Amino acid sequence: MSGTGRPWARPVRIDQVIPSIVERDAVSHHTLEAQRVLRSMGFASEIFARDMGPGLAGRVRPLGELPQEGDGSQWVCYQLSIGSPAADVVLAHPGPKIVNYHNITPAPLVESWMPLLGDEVRLGRSQLVRLAEVTEMGIGVSRFNTSELVQAGYRRTAVAPLMVDVANFDPPPDRSKATALSHEKEGGGADWLFVGQMLPHKSHQDVVKAFACFLRAFDPCARLHLIGRESCPSYAEGIRRYVKALGIADSVDLAGSVSSSELAAYYRAADVLVCCSEHEGFCAPLLEAMRHGVPVVAYGVAAVPETVLDAGVVLATKMPSVVAAAVHQVLVDRSLRELLVERGTERAGEFTLERARRAFANAVGAAVAGGGPARDARAR
Repeated sequence: MSGTGRPWARPVRIDQVIPSIVERDAVSHHTLEAQRVLRSMGFASEIFARDMGPGLAGRVRPLGELPQEGDGSQWVCYQLSIGSPAADVVLAHPGPKIVNYHNITPAPLVESWMPLLGDEVRLGRSQLVRLAEVTEMGIGVSRFNTSELVQAGYRRTAVAPLMVDVANFDPPPDRSKATALSHEKEGGGADWLFVGQMLPHKSHQDVVKAFACFLRAFDPCARLHLIGRESCPSYAEGIRRYVKALGIADSVDLAGSVSSSELAAYYRAADVLVCCSEHEGFCAPLLEAMRHGVPVVAYGVAAVPETVLDAGVVLATKMPSVVAAAVHQVLVDRSLRELLVERGTERAGEFTLERARRAFANAVGAAVAGGGPARDARAR
């Protein structure tokens, strides 16, 4: 029997639906990897998207072309990270369903800056609950996400990490950017780094506050680099004004979106990655930093403690003085820094693409096989 109590035969195909797919996006990359896994398991599998970015024509099909087989031969795997009419298409589909959950930012964290995004995430949370009633398996990319699936009413759940190829974290650094950053270092001072889209729940202002405290208390020559697409222009402008109001504009680099090679140069120059985000379903930049040998200091909310474990400094508060003092300790205590770099390298090494693929395949296999509850199933 299936998770919904209905018997299903082994499917011929498992197609994926995603609201929007673009290159250089973690959920999009995960979806493309999931297609490879599904095909390796012997299923026909296509990706159907409501919106798609450039460069994906031929690899992704319009959502309106999704087949509607109702005899159990076609399953649908929905990549859920935002509210979208695409979920209604999945809900109306006659075949069995899997939900791959990447988490949805709570509306109060974004709606004051982005009312439309607030509406979208509220819709997404409601669709998460509605999908539970008709889904054979809910797969979370972290235990934190899977716990939300359980709370939303999913009968069978599994954990399968985000399919991230850590080899993609290692492109050769951009020479021009690396030279410029190296030249800045000649004047002394530590380099702080934060990587994340300019969105309100990423809490760039809290990193800025802690950095301002660090400048005054420990290192007046330090620099802060904020990397990430300006997905909310008004919020990004607010951060610029805040930096200027604090009188630290000369020490803060709001770099925006950068190429993968430029990002590699920033990681090479960084002395610490500082994350004060209010909500993360996984947080791939934490692994990027560890992969590059950059110690992590992070506010321990949502999935952050689970991602970091003991490979970084995880704080119970993001009070500026506490964050600044933690960063200072990491920078001046050589033994602590070396320990964090060692543990970070080990932790990043645990998130191999092959292991994540195997976990996803096991979760899908459990869904297709049916049977009893699969709470917290994961790869062995």
